[in-house]
Amino acid sequence: EVQLVESGGGLVQPGGSLRLSCAASGFAFSNNAMSWVRQAPGKGLEWVSGINSGGDSITYGDSVKGRFTISRDNAKNMLYLQMNSLKPEDTGVYYCAAAQAMALRRHVYEYDYWGQGTQVTVAS
Repeated sequence: EVQLVESGGGLVQPGGSLRLSCAASGFAFSNNAMSWVRQAPGKGLEWVSGINSGGDSITYGDSVKGRFTISRDNAKNMLYLQMNSLKPEDTGVYYCAAAQAMALRRHVYEYDYWGQGTQVTVAS
């Protein structure tokens, strides 16, 4: 059974940092492109960042470029998102997602497996 379990969310002040983690199991993690996707209150899904299976191809959504860093550890079956300079508009539920492909995928609909999400709230 495929499982993606996110952790690391919480309440942080504007300008602060958080590091999200996603533990993967039940599939060959090192063969799958991964991404982080978020959903703000009352809004649709927004693709945040993606990484290919080998970790050498990465891209970011315009709203987080320069502030967030995605990474993966294939030996540990883990995906990470380092979030710096957080803004109130970064508030939402953050999901880890896996695609049945090795190459980077840039669209929400291209991801097949999803975690339950972790809440990130940026507020003073």
